[in-house]
Amino acid sequence: MNKDIATPVRTKEILEKHGFSFKKSLGQNFLIDPNILRNIVSHADLTDKTGVIEIGPGIGALTEHLARNAGKVVAFEIDQRLLPVLEDTLSPYDNVTIINQDVLEADLNKVVEEQFSDFDDIVVVANLPYYVTTPIIMKFLLGKVRIRGMVIMMQKEVADRITASPSTKAYGSLSIAVQYYMDAEVSMIVPKTVFIPQPNVESAVLKLTKKAEPPVEVIDEDFLFEVARGSFVQRRKTLLNNLQSSLPEGKMKKEQILRAFERIDIDPGRRGETLSIEEFGKLSNALYSEFKNL
Repeated sequence: MNKDIATPVRTKEILEKHGFSFKKSLGQNFLIDPNILRNIVSHADLTDKTGVIEIGPGIGALTEHLARNAGKVVAFEIDQRLLPVLEDTLSPYDNVTIINQDVLEADLNKVVEEQFSDFDDIVVVANLPYYVTTPIIMKFLLGKVRIRGMVIMMQKEVADRITASPSTKAYGSLSIAVQYYMDAEVSMIVPKTVFIPQPNVESAVLKLTKKAEPPVEVIDEDFLFEVARGSFVQRRKTLLNNLQSSLPEGKMKKEQILRAFERIDIDPGRRGETLSIEEFGKLSNALYSEFKNL
C-alpha cells in the first residue's frame, strides 16, 4: 500500500519538493486527513465498475483514494503547475487520467462518452473550489450529464442552501434547482483544521443522488428556474411583486400573472420561500401558458 498523500508531513514534503505555492484565486485548500478522505469515498459507493469524475485534484490526496476504490478516475485540474506534481504523486495508479482544463469550459457529455464508454455507473466525487461550487453543480445537472450522483465537499452554508426545505431561511432558487434533479443530504461536517491552508469557513460533504424523475412535470425547465430565481429577488416581497419586476414584460402582464395564480389556486400574496418545488412547477406551467398563450 502506498503512503497516503494526505498527511501533514507528506503534503509538506510534496509541496517543498515541487516548490508549490497556493493560489488564492483558485480556491486551493488541500486536505491533510486520510480518515476524512476515506469517509468521503465511503459515501460514494464505489466499485471497480464505477467511473469517477473529480474536479480540482490538487496534489492527488482524494484522487489516490478514488483510484484505489473505483475502476477509473478522470480529474479536471485547471492549474498547470500541478500537472508534474500529480504525475509524480499518482504514478502508482494506472487508472487515473488528468485533464488540464477548466471544468466549466469542458464538454462534459463528450468527456463521459470518450472516457467512460465502458462504465454504466459514473459519479462525481470532489473537494470543489468554493468560489465556483454552484456553477459546477449546475453544469452537470443542466447538461444532463450521465451521472448517478455527486459526493462533493463545499462551504457548509452552500450545502445548507441546497438541502433546505420550504419556509426556512436557507431555502431559495438554488434549493429548487438542485432538488428538482437530485435528492440532497449532508453526509458530514468537516472542520477547518484538516485543510492546508485553512479556509475561513466551515465545510460539509454533500451527497446528491439523481432522482428517477423530477418531482413535478414542467413544460419548460429553464422557465421553471427563471420563475424560481425571480421569486426570490427580494425575499421579503410577495410573489406577485417579485415576478412583476423580474419576468420579461412582467409589469405589463400583471393581469396574466394574476390569472396564472388563480388557475392553480396559489395566493399571489405569498412569499417565494413558502412554495414547494411542486408548487413552483405548477406556477411556472401556468405562467408559461399565459405568457405563450397556450
